[in-house]
Amino acid sequence: MKRQFKIWLECFRLRTLPVSISGVVIAIGLAVWLHHFQWVPAMLCLVFALLAQIASNTANEYFDYLHGADKPGRVGPRRGVTEGDIKPATLRNVTFALLALAAIVGCGLIPYGGWWLLPVGIVIVLGALAYSTGPYPLSYHGLGELMVFIFFGLVPVNLTFYVMAGTFAPFVVMFSIAIGLMGVNVLLVNNYRDVDDDRKAGKMTQTVLRGRPVTAFAYLINGFMAIAILASFWLMIAVGSGKSFQRVNIPPLWTLAIPVLYLVMHTASWYRLRHRDGAALNPLLGATARNMLIFTILITIVLIIYS
Repeated sequence: MKRQFKIWLECFRLRTLPVSISGVVIAIGLAVWLHHFQWVPAMLCLVFALLAQIASNTANEYFDYLHGADKPGRVGPRRGVTEGDIKPATLRNVTFALLALAAIVGCGLIPYGGWWLLPVGIVIVLGALAYSTGPYPLSYHGLGELMVFIFFGLVPVNLTFYVMAGTFAPFVVMFSIAIGLMGVNVLLVNNYRDVDDDRKAGKMTQTVLRGRPVTAFAYLINGFMAIAILASFWLMIAVGSGKSFQRVNIPPLWTLAIPVLYLVMHTASWYRLRHRDGAALNPLLGATARNMLIFTILITIVLIIYS
């Protein structure tokens, strides 16, 4: 029983969940900062995001198995269905059950955001499947990074803020772009590690198409771009010039340590990416997600303190 529980936890890919958590947490911090926070829609968004990502992870494992992209003994984390620990039909059923549960939770957001969220939710659910299957599996045609950027950056940050505030805001859009770029880096590590297996399986990720050197460079640039996009925010916070946008108390310059800390961790992770291979890259996947979550938590604390 304990072993089976561990197998399912591996299938859910817990180390990647900071990607979905970060977008919602940042939006919560921004909502508090701009005095729009509401507990119920915030928690519904968090649960929806987690369910949607877990479902996407299980769908990816199931359909990669069907496509032959995952083989026994792969260099990445163990895949239960590939190794025979989980029946394919069971994994398929769990995937659709998770998507159904996510849809039910998402419907709870309609009173806060309006009925237009219904088609948006349908697109999100379909996107979780279209990533790995359908007539044109997006992750097999070099579009996985774009999907992550949209559905783990732009969508969760902006929509979570919207259901609390009833509006969009420039700084929220900026943060959604930054979070999207950080989320893409988690996928880049995965594709960097699996490039040989993906090439053999005909899975045309950007790493297969562009090569490992380009992927490593993109990984580095994404982190610096994420911080650069928020330059006006860092300046406003540091010098207290935010009154033209919203009432903001003036925090000390120490807040600038947050982007510096992230860039130090990010650069260290990039160095490890360039000098490791195979299974040795597995911990880096979690480290990249950890960097993202640490940044998210620290900046959210600042937003809450100086709201």
